[in-house]
Amino acid sequence: MGGLAGVPAADEEYSAKDFTSDQEVRWCPGCGDYAVLAAVRGFLPELGIKRENTVFVSGIGCSARFPYYMNTYGMHSIHGRAPTIATGLATTRPDLSVWVVTGDGDGLSIGGNHLIHALRRNVNITVLLFNNRIYGLTKGQYSPTSDQGMVTKSTPAGSLDTPFNPVSLALGAEAGFVARTLDSDRAHLTETLRAAAQHRGSALVEIYQNCPIFNDGAFDVLKDADEKQRRLIQLRHGEPVTFGPEDERFGVVRDERGELRVAKLAEVDERDLVVHDAQRADTSHAFALSRLGGQDLDPTVTGVFRAVDRPTYDDQARQQLDEAAQQRPADLQQLLTGRDTWTI
Repeated sequence: MGGLAGVPAADEEYSAKDFTSDQEVRWCPGCGDYAVLAAVRGFLPELGIKRENTVFVSGIGCSARFPYYMNTYGMHSIHGRAPTIATGLATTRPDLSVWVVTGDGDGLSIGGNHLIHALRRNVNITVLLFNNRIYGLTKGQYSPTSDQGMVTKSTPAGSLDTPFNPVSLALGAEAGFVARTLDSDRAHLTETLRAAAQHRGSALVEIYQNCPIFNDGAFDVLKDADEKQRRLIQLRHGEPVTFGPEDERFGVVRDERGELRVAKLAEVDERDLVVHDAQRADTSHAFALSRLGGQDLDPTVTGVFRAVDRPTYDDQARQQLDEAAQQRPADLQQLLTGRDTWTI
């Protein structure tokens, strides 16, 4: 079963309660983290794997408390380094389902290099990137995904930085599975996380989630009934990319320069509509979709951008070790001295 191949199946049926630890959940009232936690607890029993073969690794930030609230193995690591620790686990323990929980600050700032290389190597880990466009735990500084011009405690005159697009970043790093979802859409969130868990290789899911204290309402337009219909594009593999209310439907087409744009369905030929192909090896299609819209969320593309199978780093590393062991006994001294060592 995709990313769960080799992970022992549970010999009993679990419920969400079985994945709930005895720790008090300590996030601010209204925080989007609650919705993600409930969704993960809810669908993990469906995977049919043992709790002791499930590991959540986190870094630093509000999202980093996640392992405490799961009745599985977990590690609250250091700032930005969760992908590194998860890489070691996935490489040495193929019997584990390894998850990384990170935030837009932890994962894209100090942890940016670790994240992109874990994705590039196609390590068999599932990364949940909580994006609230602010530093929450350290009390409201701007983050790598904050709006340009945003006034915060660390940018009193407005941020000068161009914000990251996490989906574009993951696609640029050649992640095998890349998706985006919302904390407020339980069904879509669960569906997306389930697909990520079943993918073998590096999987990143960006989750838009609200910080009610320091960036409240950042995604409210995607929760309003009317605005949601007008802005939200939900990708479906093999289907034309369309969206909007029934009385004013929109679609995605290519313009004369080959770039994607949004057009009214009434004004274009349906044959010109872009058909989503999440399994396309070349990332250009998924990348172009990730560039639709912007920080103003008009439009906002969600769903699975890419789901491509390719050899994983951890599988190949274990294969190398097995082949080396079969060819000759390990000689540590020879490895240390090599051919470029001289005795003087």
